[in-house]
Formats: sequence, C-alpha cells, structure tokens
Amino acid sequence: MDVRQLAYVVAVVDHGTFTAAAEACHVTQPALSQGIAALERELGVELFHRVRRGVVLTAAGEALLGPARTAAGAIRAAHDAVAAVRGVMSGTLDLVTLPTLAAAPTAELVGAFRRAHPGVAVRMAQSEDPATAAEAVASGEVEIAVTELDRAVDDLVAVEIGTQQYSAVLPPGTRRRRQIGIESLAAMPLVATPPGTSTRRHLDDACAAAGVEPEIVVETAQREALVPLVTAGAGAALLPEAQAAQAAAHGAVVARVAPVVARRVGVLHRRAALGPAAAAMVAMVRSGPGSGAALG
Repeated sequence: MDVRQLAYVVAVVDHGTFTAAAEACHVTQPALSQGIAALERELGVELFHRVRRGVVLTAAGEALLGPARTAAGAIRAAHDAVAAVRGVMSGTLDLVTLPTLAAAPTAELVGAFRRAHPGVAVRMAQSEDPATAAEAVASGEVEIAVTELDRAVDDLVAVEIGTQQYSAVLPPGTRRRRQIGIESLAAMPLVATPPGTSTRRHLDDACAAAGVEPEIVVETAQREALVPLVTAGAGAALLPEAQAAQAAAHGAVVARVAPVVARRVGVLHRRAALGPAAAAMVAMVRSGPGSGAALG
C-alpha cells in the first residue's frame, strides 16, 4: 500500500468515475485502475462496486476512505511545508462553506487570501448545514470550514470572524417599517429553505421561542431563488444581512427583527498541524481587523 494508491481511492470518490479521477490525478485511466486493483489484491477486498454510471464504495472502501484522506492530506501538507520553507507558497487549499456564507464572508476571505498568496488555488465546496461542514473538516476532506459557530465541535478549533444578523425581507410595496416582531413576521406568508438547513433552523428556532408557527407558503432548496421569490411577491423571508441587502437593491423592504436573530460565524479547523496554506488562512482570520465587516 502506498500513498499514491490511497490518493487514487480518494480521487475516485470525489470525482465519481475512474476516468475523471485519473484526469484529476494527472495519470492515465489504466494506470489509476491498475493502482487500485493492486491495492484491492493486497487488502484482499474489493473497494468499489462498478455500477452502470460509475462506481460506489463497498463497505471495505468506506472503512478505508477516512484513513486514505488523512494520509493523502498529510503528504500534501508535507510537500506544501517544504515549499513554504523555500519561500514558495503554492498548492491547493480545500475549504467548505454554507451556501448563505458563500458571498459574505467567504468570498471576501478567499479574495484577500488569494491577493496575499496568488500561487495557491482555492477549492470551495458547499455544505447544507454546520454539522456536515464540521464532519468534512474532521474527516480530512477539507482543511477549513467557513460556518456557523453556534455549537461547539469536539476536536475542532473555532476561530470567530464576527456575528451576522438576520433581517426580515418583505415584498416590494409592503409598508415600510424599521422593525418587525417575530410574531408578526411568522403570520405573513413566508418563503423558506427546507427543514434542516441553517437558515430554516434560525427561523424555526425564533418562532418556537416566541410560541408561534411560521406560515411557509413556498419552500425551496434553491437559496439563490429566495430573493427573486420575495421580490416577485411570493412571500416574505428571514435572510442573512448580505442577502437582505441584495433584496433591498431590488426593491424589497428590509426591517430589523425583534428579538434579534443572529449567528456567530467563523472558521473551523482540526487541532492537528495545518498545511501552510490553511495555516495562512487561519492566521489571516485571527489577525484581520475588519473581518467582521465582511459579514455584510
């Protein structure tokens, strides 16, 4: 067993097919297939089921995936560390973010990082909820998550960026107001994401605390559709500040919510030593005055 074979396994899982994995690993498809076949012979098990549209992990493959990610990540970090000693910051930084944090603060954070380290490529994945984002970091799938910090996560380090408030966003033509109670907002026809998503959780928690039930009239997993739905008159919504500002620019009425609905936002990383790129990102978050201003 060698790290190259483990990297092939990870690549097949991440890219879905042997062909796509080979392209990502910069090897031929036969070479990648032979490497995985040799690993399967050594272990005495099949790692993948070959199905019509690609491959899926066997139970043995599932068991191997976590250690394989850790090993591949460690080798990548070792290469990056040597490059950093030589004064060459290069390589790839893998991070995951919640959809509602992709624009603010993640885009601003990545932009500042790329300006400081133009030799590093950044790959941004998306997670539907904070728990899944934390799992991606803990498993070694990514080094950093930009996520909510409302719940402590064992074995992960949290570095806070700031606090992001939610606002009530009402359709154009609604009577303008500076503030709206959560009870009044819950009584309006609402547009929301499905249960289990971070934004829906904040809406449901705020309504539960007030003893009211929200009237959801449109439910969509397409977060990019929330603002257009509100501005088209489908209903009101409870949205993070960045999305609320976008909606206001398109004519929506934005009001503060009482009591305040807010979330702490920051980055998560493992306690183990980080690669140079991830360490530089974390250092930037720790030292960056104005990080909170990026919350929109």
